[in-house]
Amino acid sequence: MAMEAQDIEHLIRARFPDARITITDLAGDGNHWAAEVVDESFRGMNRVQQQRAVYAALKGAMDGPSGDLHALALTTKAPE
Repeated sequence: MAMEAQDIEHLIRARFPDARITITDLAGDGNHWAAEVVDESFRGMNRVQQQRAVYAALKGAMDGPSGDLHALALTTKAPE
């Protein structure tokens, strides 16, 4: 079953409670998502470290063909 935007945000927010999170349905089909996560905890981390932290927050939702989240374009950064 595909995930809803609020489900994705809930998983990310559990790990990054103060983040600014924007979730966008790229194709309008509930299967291809984009997420922008802006959080102070990313300061000093490179982009790969930031994205790994967000993927870890998704708790396996993207794991293989049985994962509920099939496609996520991810943008991460510290606040300006």
